[in-house]
Amino acid sequence: MISFHFYRRVKQYIARIGFKIFFSSKFKGYGRKVAIINPDTIQGEEYISLGDNVIINSMTWLLALKQDDNMPNLSIEKNVNIGRFSHIVALKRVIIKQNVLIADKVYISDNIHNYEDVAIPIIEQAILFKGDVEIGEDSWIGENVSIIGVKIGKHCVIGANSVVTNDIPDYCVAVGVPAKVIKQYNLEEKKWQSI
Repeated sequence: MISFHFYRRVKQYIARIGFKIFFSSKFKGYGRKVAIINPDTIQGEEYISLGDNVIINSMTWLLALKQDDNMPNLSIEKNVNIGRFSHIVALKRVIIKQNVLIADKVYISDNIHNYEDVAIPIIEQAILFKGDVEIGEDSWIGENVSIIGVKIGKHCVIGANSVVTNDIPDYCVAVGVPAKVIKQYNLEEKKWQSI
């Protein structure tokens, strides 16, 4: 009897080979053993770099949007695993460092829609750069998290349903709307401490 795990591995292998043959040359960078499984949309491939062993699960939307003279940079480093239904947008710079685990339905963006002019529908207003996004290596981003124009340090945990609008230092656990640090790892004492 074939296990689901075996079926999933075969599906990933077929997706990896298919994308490598037909689409890898369109990307700015495309590492070894990349698996993009049934994406919803990928736009701006020429500004997107994918490192070795990146897994992007089903219905994910990757967008590197060139606006004006800006050259967007969406970089996903090696061993990153992105969950289903995620949405990642770079107007200028979004960097996801190596070994990051991203759960399902995560939104990561360096921009927001302008809404200042109430005489113009928001959909017709400019997209505004909010700030560079960087997610540090070895971090875990929980389900339904939104990260907008901020930096998250290395080996951080962002709890499910959090909205991150301020930078998070290295070795922290942050939760809430807006996300606040509730624990930090003490390197001298070698233990997690509540804040």
